[in-house]
Amino acid sequence: MANASEFGKVAVLLGGKSAEREVSLDSGRAVLEALLRSGVNAEAFDPQERSVTELVNYDRAFIVLHGRGGEDGQIQGALEWLNVPYTGTGVQGSAIGMDKVKTKQVWQGSELPTAPYRIVTNDSDLNAVVDSIGLPFIIKPVHEGSSIGMSKVERIEDFAIAIEKATEHDAVVMAEKWISGREFTIVILNGQALPVIRLEPPKDVAFYDYETKYNRDDVQYGIPCGLSEDEEKRLQNLSLRAFQAVGASGWGRIDAMQDEHGNFWLLEVNTVPGMTSHSLVPKAAQAVGYSFDELCVAILEQTLTGTAH
Repeated sequence: MANASEFGKVAVLLGGKSAEREVSLDSGRAVLEALLRSGVNAEAFDPQERSVTELVNYDRAFIVLHGRGGEDGQIQGALEWLNVPYTGTGVQGSAIGMDKVKTKQVWQGSELPTAPYRIVTNDSDLNAVVDSIGLPFIIKPVHEGSSIGMSKVERIEDFAIAIEKATEHDAVVMAEKWISGREFTIVILNGQALPVIRLEPPKDVAFYDYETKYNRDDVQYGIPCGLSEDEEKRLQNLSLRAFQAVGASGWGRIDAMQDEHGNFWLLEVNTVPGMTSHSLVPKAAQAVGYSFDELCVAILEQTLTGTAH
């Protein structure tokens, strides 16, 4: 483990102006406290309240900005321009990872399994969408994280309301085939896939949505995940390939499903995952012996070795 003094002055980037601001503030505070406990000279830096040009006064940055502005390559590009090393994925991988359609196109081009989808608008031919991907499907804003603006559509009559909800957050909206089965998340850290986590939302919710992710305490997180050893290894390898295909690096998370026939389907990549008390990265890291403080330092160490991006 690096000596804390090697890091110099560290900006913990948190908050920002995306729809995920509150979650980012929670994640950022947790990371900041962990780094301070570890002896790192770290400070909170909220780009909504300060000019990013001030980042030139720091030796490196720990990015915990979720959503647009933080996870889409914008802040990464500013840091590259200022020559400040930063955690996680670089500009291009961040831009691809934040765009659900671009991510799917890369995965399809890499022959990786991902659920069928269509870009949709209010004017879309609903029958064509249903013929293409079937019912039910899920409506998602293409450039949002944390399940913001998502709705499950089980009947054609629900389509208009789902589109309206999604377009409040994004001009580009997609319909994705609903995969019934078991939901998993796979944390990637320093080129390794950590133990798979099975997500079991409460029975009264349709899917692992924003409210369930951050505000409920009755979600079950399974480690071990209930897969056979061979299946878990297969899902870990698939997730590593998916992570690398979009150009992600350093640390992050892949979300996937296993359908009733045992097939795995990749859903999304998350290049700046949550670091709150409810978050999945600390849970997976704990399973391989990392305390939260050690995890934060391990992520920051990527900026010393150049393994982040």
